[in-house]
Amino acid sequence: MLERHDCPWCRRWLREVGQQSWNLSDLGRRAPLRRVDVAQGLPEDLRHLVNWRFTPTFVLVADGREVGRIIGYQADLFFWQQAESLLARLPEGPEQERRP
Repeated sequence: MLERHDCPWCRRWLREVGQQSWNLSDLGRRAPLRRVDVAQGLPEDLRHLVNWRFTPTFVLVADGREVGRIIGYQADLFFWQQAESLLARLPEGPEQERRP
């Protein structure tokens, strides 16, 4: 999650969804949340991310490559739907391949 400390939509996401709820969900177990304050600059491993401007921006990264992103936050129902669609793009791993 690319965020800023002064971003009202970031704070709203934290209130309505929140890091703990996300990480305890099925989606969150597949893609744990990492919060990055963009005012501090992007960490080395995320400097390849381009064309982001708005916060929050949720970027899904697998094997060091961007799979997709959700730009902004409107409401929890929309977010969960967008997140499901985004995580459906994850490459199949050994864990998913074993599922019936």
